[in-house]
Amino acid sequence: MRLSIPAVALSAVLALTACGSSDRGEPTAPAGDNGFSQNEGRPQRPERDDLSTFALDIDTASYGYAAGRINDGRRPDPDTVRPEEFVNSFDQHYPQPRGDGFAVHVDGARLPASHEAPGDTRLLRVGLQTRAEENEQRRDAALTFVIDVSGSMDDPDRLGLVQDALHYLVDQLRPTDAVAIVTFNDRAKVVREMTRVSEKAALREAIDSLRAGGSTNLGDGLVTGYEVARDGFRKGASNRVILLSDGLANTGTTDADRMLRQVREEADKEIALLGVGVGSDYGDALMERLADRGDGFVVYVSERRQARDIFVRRLPATLSLRALDAKAQVQFDPKTVASYQLIGYENRQVEDSDFRNDRVDGGEIGPGHSVTALYLVRLKPEASGRVAEVRVRWLDPKTRQASETYESIAAADLSGDFAAADPGCASATPPPSSPCHCAAATVPAT
Repeated sequence: MRLSIPAVALSAVLALTACGSSDRGEPTAPAGDNGFSQNEGRPQRPERDDLSTFALDIDTASYGYAAGRINDGRRPDPDTVRPEEFVNSFDQHYPQPRGDGFAVHVDGARLPASHEAPGDTRLLRVGLQTRAEENEQRRDAALTFVIDVSGSMDDPDRLGLVQDALHYLVDQLRPTDAVAIVTFNDRAKVVREMTRVSEKAALREAIDSLRAGGSTNLGDGLVTGYEVARDGFRKGASNRVILLSDGLANTGTTDADRMLRQVREEADKEIALLGVGVGSDYGDALMERLADRGDGFVVYVSERRQARDIFVRRLPATLSLRALDAKAQVQFDPKTVASYQLIGYENRQVEDSDFRNDRVDGGEIGPGHSVTALYLVRLKPEASGRVAEVRVRWLDPKTRQASETYESIAAADLSGDFAAADPGCASATPPPSSPCHCAAATVPAT
């Protein structure tokens, strides 16, 4: 049976994590004082720690960069491979909730025949989905583009790609939206202050004027970009700084922590940071950390069609928000589960005790976005009953009121064959013959 693309993605993640590459036993990491494992990415025993908590994340740059490297005939650096971003690059076709929160979908299956694992190990998928939004329903946008024009960007597949995508985006935005353009090489330069999209000629001239050369003062670019965004801040609109760069800072402020502090302060002022990475030599780690701290996400593009698609299809979906500081927590039943392992999300883990601490940063999720998390779950012999309960908590972007929704899954729901499982399984009450069980809930917290 031919697997659909999402199923292939799951197989790829299993391969990347080398799950079950041998029949050796499972070393279990000790729980740290902060409530999560000191050795992230290792199997955990529910008897010692039955909770797995992480901030939601919709980054996909790791997959895009790896795909670009492979297409160029080169292997991606293992340090740039983040499995959750591979999975989240594919549309899982989860049903949407009726309201403004999340639909929670939980399903799973046995491992593929090509993968071995200790004991009775199953794959558990947690899918979280927000409701989409029609373009005319979204708020106006005030977008400040901070564009790398250093010498390393002097390539049609870098700066040329960025210019093409910006022209395309200006054609798609509404006349009441606004765009500002800041560039940086040795120093930052304001090319265009915040300008209504109705003034297309002025914006097009600014885009066409971009030329590459010099070093990469990314820190100065961010500082200037946020200054322009603050000056052009539009109350009631979606205010965003969008960084377009290969992430190779080499002059000025190159210390990541200093840049991250700046981004965090500005994100707290309702100006989120989105990252678009380009270039075969790419500073993946810095771009990813900046976007996470800036309450945004980062993507990677390597061709014009892909860049246009991201700028026009995905970027508008980030201009509104469905959820602030969204976190997920999965509680595993020690009577049923021998061990569990979250695949990826190492740098998005949250202390278990902070799940309901709404001052602790989570993820920002827009309309129509989905988040998928995969777990390897080893069941106890002859296990039956509940395996896990999945909860997601978020703040309403307008009222800052907290809500939760939840769903649970039983051992029998993980018994289907992987090749027969439907990655887009959508029914809340599938027929008994269904190889994959999926449940959905949008129950607010009381």
